[in-house]
Amino acid sequence: MRAGIVTDVDDRRLVPRTDLLLADPRLAAAEQRLGRTLVKAAVGRAQQRARDGEISPDAVVDAAVAGLPRSAASLTPVINATGILVHTNLGRAPLSAAAIDAITYAAGTCDVEFDLATGARGRRGSGALEALAQAIPAAEAVAVVNNNAAALVLAATALASGLEIVVSRGELIEIGDRFRLPDLLESTGARLREVGTTNRTAVADYADAIGTDTAFILKVHPSNYLISGFTAQAGVADLAQLGVPVVFDIGSGLLTRQPLLPDEPSADTALRAGAALVTASGDKLLGGPQAGLLAGRADLIRRLTRHPLARALRVDKLTLAALEATLAGPVPPVTQALLADIPSLTTRAERLVVPLRSLGIDVCVLPVAAAVGGGGAPGVELPSVAISLPEGFAMPLRNGPLVRSGEHPAVIGRLEAGRLLLDLRSIQPSDDDHLVAAIIAATP
Repeated sequence: MRAGIVTDVDDRRLVPRTDLLLADPRLAAAEQRLGRTLVKAAVGRAQQRARDGEISPDAVVDAAVAGLPRSAASLTPVINATGILVHTNLGRAPLSAAAIDAITYAAGTCDVEFDLATGARGRRGSGALEALAQAIPAAEAVAVVNNNAAALVLAATALASGLEIVVSRGELIEIGDRFRLPDLLESTGARLREVGTTNRTAVADYADAIGTDTAFILKVHPSNYLISGFTAQAGVADLAQLGVPVVFDIGSGLLTRQPLLPDEPSADTALRAGAALVTASGDKLLGGPQAGLLAGRADLIRRLTRHPLARALRVDKLTLAALEATLAGPVPPVTQALLADIPSLTTRAERLVVPLRSLGIDVCVLPVAAAVGGGGAPGVELPSVAISLPEGFAMPLRNGPLVRSGEHPAVIGRLEAGRLLLDLRSIQPSDDDHLVAAIIAATP
């Protein structure tokens, strides 16, 4: 360096300014799609990489573009390879293409509560309610709230606040995240009259407990556990003869009987047996969006929908659209997964491992057992087929660089005996090619 003349310039001084970077057409377009905050964050990360010497100043704009998030939401797409068809931690039921399209149509301004023919206010979500009614022929009326817990809260509040609900001790369940049914019901102002024992409750136990303060008998499908051995429980048909309404929380959302799950209660069967009201989830075996389904006697449904709490529990237009499309549209992914046969699963697996073996990846096809999950069909094992990989694939498939960048979906399997098992029964066939690409990208 000669006196007064600088011949070397620190590259960090050459990092482009934020306003110049945001003017790049690609980032300007991304700002329209993602918003300024997320785009500026990507620019800031790229600038910092240049200051740290990881990239050159000339590469900042490209790095910022590459670092843009896939969407404005932080949720990451996941391929469910666990073998649990309805996985609560992974969003329960994946929606059908028809339901996804319906959400897109409803996302803007739509006629959710408007009659286009008359130009007057219409029945909210009439299409979804009509589709639900058609799917449960034994129901006199139906309603929809935002989840099954909300359906029970509404029923208990509208029908039993200040009164008694008669329920078996063996059906006072606790489900995930320390959610306990007794706490939910008592929060409504109803009193619980527990009858029977953990393993045996007879019709006579219910009959002896019924009094002038009895609002209804509650029957709850245990959903996520089994009691076997010296057991007994009262059926809906017998309880319906006791002179008070029977409310049956069937849980998993089967609307009609499924031969593959003979012990799983369905809404239509329960109503035909004499239940006055049935509650169920929309995002489990039905295969739709999160929703609480109510079906049964018209007078009871009317009391529920006219209660002030119903307004606080109602669903939005996106849920109504997805629910209607699930009910009226093609077979949803959960049902497809449930009905998949071993020959088709084996054929898929053998096809998928061919490109992996050609790359020298340690992979094989194994027979495994899948499960319904989501509180449905406890104890029922579904024969399935899995792709087996070394355990070291688990982390990069779940949270590797290409997952974090949005180039590949996360893949969640299960670990057994030092191997990562990717169960094909819970993987949608449309994701097969994405699965192979993700495995190849995660190969050490």
